[in-house]
Amino acid sequence: MKKIYILICVLATVSLSAQRREPLDVTIDFESYDPPSTLVVPEHLITKAKFPFIDIHSHHWRLSEMDLDELIDGMDAMNMKIVVNLSGRGGERLLNMKKNIEKYGYQDRIINFTNIELRSITEPDWAAETVKQLEFDVKEGDARGLKIFKSQGMSHRDSLGNRIKINDPRIAPIWDKCGELGIPILIHSADPNQFWEPHDSLNERWLELKLRPNRKRSPDDPAPWETLIAEQHDMFKNHPNTTFIAAHMGWYANDLDKLEELLEEIPNMHVEIGAVIAELGRQPRYAKKFLTKYQDRVLFGKDSYKPEEFPTYFRVLESDDEYFPYYKRYHAFWKMYGLDLSDEVLQKLYYKNALKLVPGLDASMWE
Repeated sequence: MKKIYILICVLATVSLSAQRREPLDVTIDFESYDPPSTLVVPEHLITKAKFPFIDIHSHHWRLSEMDLDELIDGMDAMNMKIVVNLSGRGGERLLNMKKNIEKYGYQDRIINFTNIELRSITEPDWAAETVKQLEFDVKEGDARGLKIFKSQGMSHRDSLGNRIKINDPRIAPIWDKCGELGIPILIHSADPNQFWEPHDSLNERWLELKLRPNRKRSPDDPAPWETLIAEQHDMFKNHPNTTFIAAHMGWYANDLDKLEELLEEIPNMHVEIGAVIAELGRQPRYAKKFLTKYQDRVLFGKDSYKPEEFPTYFRVLESDDEYFPYYKRYHAFWKMYGLDLSDEVLQKLYYKNALKLVPGLDASMWE
């Protein structure tokens, strides 16, 4: 009888193994482990924003030669009313972008920010010439703001080989000129602080750093994370008459208490949500509370223009869906939840705050 029982158990095990999609093997690496959720909950896949919105953080390097009808068609499909190209470059290149926009007749839909060169900062006339460029770009190139890239406070060096700190007093005339011209500065400083931490089992960005090893930084490469971020905040405080928009929520979307401290301390500081929607989506109740409290200080931004990724932003901001994935597992392996923001908060996030901060936008498009 015992032998018959054992035989039945063996046959049952073989039968179950045969039904498996793969051979029975408990060995699997972390990168491969990504099982689909078995949770059955309501889903609301939102492909078009509830309100027409302004994307304050986009990059279109080839704007001077692009088919702008195609760009506008893609924007219309998701209810994007205005896109802000942060890569205007300045001077002749900015003028060429402006000409192409005018040729297609989309002056009210496609807006450019200009850029400046910091690496020639040791030249005696650098500040005066850069101020002239800003004035030209605003008047002739229709630039509506200035974008500062992360490289300009991290990797850019002057002729003496010194890292150019973003709060370097030699740059002060530029920040003041932006305030005088009434244009905002959208600035990206540093990167997520986990890039500076040891690449070990305690690093939440372990998978991203394994797949994108060029993003890993040593503690002093080019300076501690806290130093780079502090330089940015010092710059904000030293120029109270200039409007600053910190890209990626200043890399504090995972520490909203700290971001609240900064917004209270620095009244001319605003933030945008580009590339940090996954941080908000994993703390829906607290993020909703934060965005409601600071509804006048946060703008919609995406960073890379990939239409297929925008629905995740809409779903986090508008729905009350539960436990859904981000579109880049290496960037955020966790699941997210909808914030179900009120119409009042959504409207400010989607377009009203940008209309206040960026000069010359056509508010009549929302009437």
